[in-house]
Amino acid sequence: MSREQQAVARARKAFETGRSKCLEHRVRQLKNLQRLFIEKQQVISDAIKKDLNKSEVGTQLYETLGLEGEISLAIKKLKEWAAPRAVEKNLMTISDTVYIKPEPLGVVLIIGAWNYPWAVTIQPLIGAIAAGNAAVVKPSEVCVHTAKVMEDLLPLYIDKELYPVVTGGVSETQELLRQRFDHIFYTGNSVVGKVIMEAAAKNLTPVTLELGGKSPCYIDKDCDIAIACRRVAWGKYTNCGQTCIAPDYVLCEPSIQDRVIEEVKKSIKEFYTDNPKTCPDYGRIINQRHFKRIMNMLEDSTVAAGGDSDESHCYIAPTVLRDVKPEAKVMQEEIFGPLLPIMPVSGLDEAIKFINKGEKPLALYVFSSDNKVITRMTDETSSGGLLANDCLVHFSVNSLPFGGVGNSGMGSYHGKFSFDQLSHLRSCLIKQLKMEGVNSMRYPPHTAKKLGWARFFILNNVDVGWIGRMALVAALVVVAAVVLQHYLG
Repeated sequence: MSREQQAVARARKAFETGRSKCLEHRVRQLKNLQRLFIEKQQVISDAIKKDLNKSEVGTQLYETLGLEGEISLAIKKLKEWAAPRAVEKNLMTISDTVYIKPEPLGVVLIIGAWNYPWAVTIQPLIGAIAAGNAAVVKPSEVCVHTAKVMEDLLPLYIDKELYPVVTGGVSETQELLRQRFDHIFYTGNSVVGKVIMEAAAKNLTPVTLELGGKSPCYIDKDCDIAIACRRVAWGKYTNCGQTCIAPDYVLCEPSIQDRVIEEVKKSIKEFYTDNPKTCPDYGRIINQRHFKRIMNMLEDSTVAAGGDSDESHCYIAPTVLRDVKPEAKVMQEEIFGPLLPIMPVSGLDEAIKFINKGEKPLALYVFSSDNKVITRMTDETSSGGLLANDCLVHFSVNSLPFGGVGNSGMGSYHGKFSFDQLSHLRSCLIKQLKMEGVNSMRYPPHTAKKLGWARFFILNNVDVGWIGRMALVAALVVVAAVVLQHYLG
């Protein structure tokens, strides 16, 4: 039995003991996980510094702070989320107990990504724990140091049988995918997403795919261009552009292109100094393979700012490209790096048309002071999320579902959405062996009169308080007696 098989088998056996279903156990695990981020922050930061050159403050800001907030919310709301959820009834079920009961799915496989290795790996784990599941955690092997820290630390703080960590590369992931899971949660690109989905299909395993794509950014001439470009520059160059919801490219009218370039350049200098290479807040490309992939995108475009690089240190400066054509290399795939192409368009109509020609993105950004522009962009496009006049920040709002649509993914998470995504919402209806007269209308022989009564009872929904319910039940008893007398008399 392989190491991966053993981990899954142990998780399954631990889940079958039933201990993960206990709310107190879930809360205890979540509190332990929260303690990890308080006690081991330095260890976490040191590893991410080695992998992505993130500063200690940057690591807390973009990796662990959100996780601490997510855990606190889950602890606070868990009893409410896990409670049976009452639903509306029709007259046929007015005297019954009808509700939705959230139940754990079983054993969940979480395959993390390397760009925000803690945030996108642990956030679904929080949902899995809160929902009462076991979970096998597979951190990205690309972040070598962080994967090792995760493998070492998680078993010290949370139940190592219920939540084992499996490290390794492609072969280990493939072996995991050969095992049977009750849900697979993957963050990464659409190519691998299709492989995950194909493997899951063999066991009819449901999947959550958090993918990416080319997230457009339209800057309207009717807006504060300086503020817009400052926010775009922050969204683009954070983590050296290696963010799945980074603005991938800018669409704007030719008349404001030069102004956009100048304002982005100002923001780059403000954020990362005259020499971003020596700035502690500016990251690095994860490895040389991705470095070469990004640099190849520059070949047929005009550099308006930045453009310098150092392959030995996987450094690419914050770069702006001007007058980019739709057929340019940089427009053919998600950039996932610090290149910001600006593609001139005649206006909003052309921008919407261009966006709709491509795959549905994970995020869409529009900057405008005109609400009509924002409304049109909202109504006439489709994307996982839409932000007007800012970038990235929707990821931090745990009352919003985060996820893609079409090629940018399926399923969503954050806050209660994580809990629901990793739960089975079981439909429950509890009857008593009474009031059989009401049921006469459903039993053969079927007649037009019975159909008339059925229409009355089934098509009338009710939403009343307990006094009203008591009155309705009393009325139904009378009606049942009349119906029964009518049919049997």
